[in-house]
Amino acid sequence: MTSRGTDLKPVNIDPGQNALFTAFFLENHIDPFAYPTTVGSREQVEFMVYPENDERFYPCSDTMFDAIMSRKRSRFLRNRYRDVLDRIFALIQEFIDSEYDRAFLSSLIQIKYDNEIQSRLLIPSRLEKRLYKIFLDRTHIEDPYESEKKKENARAHRFMVSESFKKALNEVDGTMDTMKRLTLEQVKAKINEIEFTRRLCLLTASALWQDDQFRVPSTSAITSLLNAKITGNGMERLLELVNAPKSKILWLTGESGDVVVDIAISQFLADIGHTVILAVKERSFFKNVCLNDTLTDPVLAKALEHAHFIHDKAISKNKLVQRLKRDEHLYVISDGTQEALNLLLVSTTFSRVFKEVDCVVTRGLTQRSRMIQSHFRFTRDVINICAKNKRLDIVFKPRHPDFINFSHADLEEKADKIIFEMKQAKNKNMTVMFYSGIIGSIPGKIDVAKKIMTRFIKHLKNQSDNLFIINPSSYYEPGMDADDLMYMWEIVQRSGYIDIWRFQTSEDIAQSFKFMEQKVPPEWIGKDATYSTGCTKEMRIAQEVQKENPEMQLIGPAVDKFMRRDKYGVGSMYDQCLAGI
Repeated sequence: MTSRGTDLKPVNIDPGQNALFTAFFLENHIDPFAYPTTVGSREQVEFMVYPENDERFYPCSDTMFDAIMSRKRSRFLRNRYRDVLDRIFALIQEFIDSEYDRAFLSSLIQIKYDNEIQSRLLIPSRLEKRLYKIFLDRTHIEDPYESEKKKENARAHRFMVSESFKKALNEVDGTMDTMKRLTLEQVKAKINEIEFTRRLCLLTASALWQDDQFRVPSTSAITSLLNAKITGNGMERLLELVNAPKSKILWLTGESGDVVVDIAISQFLADIGHTVILAVKERSFFKNVCLNDTLTDPVLAKALEHAHFIHDKAISKNKLVQRLKRDEHLYVISDGTQEALNLLLVSTTFSRVFKEVDCVVTRGLTQRSRMIQSHFRFTRDVINICAKNKRLDIVFKPRHPDFINFSHADLEEKADKIIFEMKQAKNKNMTVMFYSGIIGSIPGKIDVAKKIMTRFIKHLKNQSDNLFIINPSSYYEPGMDADDLMYMWEIVQRSGYIDIWRFQTSEDIAQSFKFMEQKVPPEWIGKDATYSTGCTKEMRIAQEVQKENPEMQLIGPAVDKFMRRDKYGVGSMYDQCLAGI
């Protein structure tokens, strides 16, 4: 067994249990080694999920996982499987007119269902995805609920623009009595809290949008709706976000009708200075809102006409940070999937956004089961909102306390400190050199790479006078990924203070081992900066910088040799093509 196969095993289990655990991931098509193009790498998942005890994340509740791994024919698991089958049968009955086609499709679904559940390793939501796809593929119906979703969104829109709603939303009632001794700033904050809470309470009104006999309720009925009971520990955290100077929130949208409320809440937050990123499905999935809906549904298209869509499914950290730093407050992204929330299958962009925000707001029981009713902890605060029996239950799970996060402001501050050191060196008439070399490009050899670079830089300092050398390896901190480092170093590299930019050669590496009185290990023989993804990207930057500053010297391997490495494995310190090594 290769080392990569053991990297992801759960702790303290015997080989048989480990095999069952691995089979669970294979059966659900969520193993990154078996399905590398669709399943996120461990590094990408760790943008969202904090790893503890080398444990591997699974996209279901603890109750569901325990039922599957117990290998017992639990009633709980059987009922969840049956719920999936009933939901697909309901689709067939509702949308297939031909008696023959209904019988054929029902039989096909039943056969596939019986076959899929035989192992009892399948997560019900993964079963649902497979059966739903069979329905779509066989019927050529791209979005069965497209018409119904539009109707429900139209009803919600009628409600939101009605005079009855506007009057109820702006009703002062007795709220002013609580503000008599508050300052003007406190009054503004209180008003924001009240409006936010009232808009949030609209998430209890799902039954209205689903009613074919829909009529806008009276003002008094809406007022009652806007004062729905709120339970759980999450409202306090939500209000903290509302009152913060500028919060960044990833908001996972609900189903049709409710999504109009989601957008209205997000627009309110955007209007008071916060940044909200709305996440929708990539393709149709029952009544969940998908990317196509935002373009073809007139209600959603109008509501999102000023929102900024990020269509790139694998946006880089640099580009994402630059987008979020603009004076724009409402964004839309796809989560990259066509199923219930599954952090193992979401797009790179979704993963990066998750890591960059202050809080992730999830909606509904399915998302609660995966994000709240699970022992896994996340890299960001997670809030779940569920509506039930005309009340809201809001639950808050704080991010893992040990997670180290470097915001773009943190990285910019670190870059500024390095630039200040460069300025001081220039003021002392010192020559400033930036040394680019291999750090993380050989998986598992970061410590060795740092020693090699540090030892050679020591040699350069000893043989040269008035030379200030930036050693990138000495600035690495635990928790930094390649994106963090590239973001920080690009600021430094474009500062205009570099006199000599030296790229590591194979001779540099060989000499470093000689200084350490060691032979060159096989994995280091012949290596130079051209083997490094980071150095390849830095060479491109160096060429651009040299155009602006022709006096800057470039030393190292020939420029045309920097062709092998182009793209980091997401969250990794090495190139994606080396992930299997």
